[in-house]
Amino acid sequence: MTKTAHSRRVFLLLQGPHGPFFAALGQALRRAGHGVWRVGFNISDRAFWRDPHSYIPYRDPPEHWPDRLATLLAEHQITDVVLYGDTRPVHASAIAAARVHGLTVHVLEEGYLRPYWITYERGGANGHSPLMQIGMDRIRATTPPDSGPRADAPAGWGDMRHHIFYGALYHGLLLLANRGYPGFRTHRSIPVAREFALYLQRLALMPLLALDRVQATWRLRRGVARRGLAFHLGLLQLEHDSNFRSHGPFDTMAGFLHTLIHGFAQGARADHHLVIKTHPLEDGRLPLRRMVRQLARDAGVSRRVHFLPGGKLAPLLDTARSAVTVNSTAGQQALWRGLPLRAFGRAVYAKPDLVSQAPLPVFFADPPAPDAQAYRVYRRFLLATSQVPGGYYSARGRARALPRLVAKMTATGDPYDLPQTG
Repeated sequence: MTKTAHSRRVFLLLQGPHGPFFAALGQALRRAGHGVWRVGFNISDRAFWRDPHSYIPYRDPPEHWPDRLATLLAEHQITDVVLYGDTRPVHASAIAAARVHGLTVHVLEEGYLRPYWITYERGGANGHSPLMQIGMDRIRATTPPDSGPRADAPAGWGDMRHHIFYGALYHGLLLLANRGYPGFRTHRSIPVAREFALYLQRLALMPLLALDRVQATWRLRRGVARRGLAFHLGLLQLEHDSNFRSHGPFDTMAGFLHTLIHGFAQGARADHHLVIKTHPLEDGRLPLRRMVRQLARDAGVSRRVHFLPGGKLAPLLDTARSAVTVNSTAGQQALWRGLPLRAFGRAVYAKPDLVSQAPLPVFFADPPAPDAQAYRVYRRFLLATSQVPGGYYSARGRARALPRLVAKMTATGDPYDLPQTG
């Protein structure tokens, strides 16, 4: 079937973000005149899908999924496959099948310029993104000219409470009501009961966690920032996040922390400090504070290494000397400020003009600044292509994102296929 912007398409939606986003996306695609089907792999997928007639439950073991998928693609004359995150097993096999059949694969992810954007790409995201094959020469040649003041890089995470609430609800339903899906296997490394408990704990302790962040930030500013001491920033990710696990060189966060702290001890000036900041959604499944203290003690830099449980990133980046990450999207905020950045993993922003690949002790000794002009061009390229304003988890974020997202999904060309600007 030849697809045009005006022909009727048939979309097969697989797993989406926690909450009602995929249901709203399905309705928007139908209003645009297209067919929509949804495969649900557990009771939580079903609970958030409003139309029972277009819902297809998958209750068999994971090893039967490829055969079942092939049947669904033919039976419903599917032209497009839609999914959130491309590394979980059911999605990886769906992408492979879609390529064999010549179907378009629409991949959604958290925003590369989060928190007020979502990412839309075709074929893959993060380390599988088409961005990995697009060099700065092409980006410069196709990026629209600067049209005014640059869009700000917000300091907050976005719809934090909504995100945590839907995560708790999703895993609570899995734990309590998933008997109808005996073949379901979570793609996470811990049991559903533990995942649910962590989300519930996070919701219940949000006020105390916020107080802990305020106190830790105050101690840090008193002890480092207000005394004018130079510091470098370590940006942690979630160990169970697919970007960290699938597109980085470390199997565990402990491995990254060991490399980070020992690299700092070997290369940084004796009067420099290291601030290690956790991810905003860190849920306590790892004893990160204890790990940092032990590793700093082993490296002989206990007095110069500081642990910060979350908190706002912007004030730290505004005064830091450099930042180090595996491949966190927070690296984009460092680049936006012209901050030297060392990234270890495959990241969409890891371009030669932007990110250092020097050995970590060498980087800490003399962090090289990124090409500020190149990053401004790169960021405009993202805003003109794959970044959709809005969010997955709040009603306001969905309302903002869906019209532009549907327009991109039903367009004939890839979002990165911009014409040369001349």
